[in-house]
Amino acid sequence: MKVLHLDTNHPLLIKQLDALGFQNDEDYNSSKAEIEAKIADYNGIIIRSRFSIDKTFLDAAKNLQFIGRVGAGLENIDCSYAESKGIYLISAPEGNRNAVGEHSLAMLLSLFNKLIKANKEVCEGKWLREENRGIELDGKTIGLIGYGNMGKAFAKKLLGFDVTVLCYDIKENVGDKNAKQVSLAEFQEQVDVVSLHTPQTTLTLNMVNKEFIQAIKKPFWLINTARGKSVVTKDLVSALKSGKILGAGLDVLEYEKASFENLFKKNDEDMPLAFRYLIKAENVILTPHVAGWTVESKEKLAQTIVNKIKAKFG
Repeated sequence: MKVLHLDTNHPLLIKQLDALGFQNDEDYNSSKAEIEAKIADYNGIIIRSRFSIDKTFLDAAKNLQFIGRVGAGLENIDCSYAESKGIYLISAPEGNRNAVGEHSLAMLLSLFNKLIKANKEVCEGKWLREENRGIELDGKTIGLIGYGNMGKAFAKKLLGFDVTVLCYDIKENVGDKNAKQVSLAEFQEQVDVVSLHTPQTTLTLNMVNKEFIQAIKKPFWLINTARGKSVVTKDLVSALKSGKILGAGLDVLEYEKASFENLFKKNDEDMPLAFRYLIKAENVILTPHVAGWTVESKEKLAQTIVNKIKAKFG
C-alpha cells in the first residue's frame, strides 16, 4: 500500500508504517494541482491542514483507501463524498485532548489572575498590586459547549477545584461524573465561564454571536480552543466593551486561514478593526492555534494515526 505524506509529522509515523510494509512517499511542497495529478498512484494520504480535500481531489484519487488527518477535526475534508467512495477517514482527537485541556485551564487561570497584564507591567518597571488583584476559580460554574474528547479533558483538569462543571451537547447522555449535562436554557442561566470544545460544522459556525451572548444571564468569561469561526469577533468585542464578557482566552480566531498556518498579510491595513481591539485589550489572551500543539501531543497524534491504520489495514 502506497501512502503519500503531505505535511511533516513526528518521525515515528513513517518509521512505524515502514515497519508495517507500507511504501511512504513525502511531498511537502508541491501545489494542490500537482498533488492531484499523481494522487491516483496512492492508496493513502496523511495530512494535517495543508489544503482542503474536495470532490475534485477525491475524484482524482481513484485508488484512495484512507485519509489520515493528524489532528482532531475533519472539516477540511468533504467527508460525506469521501465516505461515499468507500474511503476510510481517520482523525486523532485522542492525541491532543490532554494538551487542549491543559491550555484551556492555563488561559482561564491567567485571565482570572491577570498574569499577562501583570507580567507586562513589571517588565515595564510598574509595581501595581491593587490593580492586579485577581479572582478565584473556586465557587464558579464552568460551562462546556461540546463534551467529546476535548471537553472531557478540560473537565478532568477541573477536578481539583471547588467548581460546578456543566456541559451542553447536541448528543444525548454524554455527561459523566466530571460534568453534568444540562439543557441550553439551564446552561445559559448558571454559567460564569463558557468554554468551547466543538468541531466546525454548520451548527457551530458563528455560534457565539450577539444573541448567544445576550442569552447568558450573568457576565461571563469566554475560552475558545476549538474553532475560530465559531465566534463572531465583532460581537465578542462589543460584549467586552460593555462588560457582558469579562475576558476572553482565544487560541483560535475567526480570521484564520483554512490551513491554520497563516493569519494576515504583513500590512496593518489587512487587520480587521475588531482584531485590533483584541490585541490591545488587557483582558484578552491570544495564542496562535497551539492549544493541542505540545511536544507530547505531536508524538501522541502520530501514534494514534498509526494505531488506527494498523487496526484497519495492518
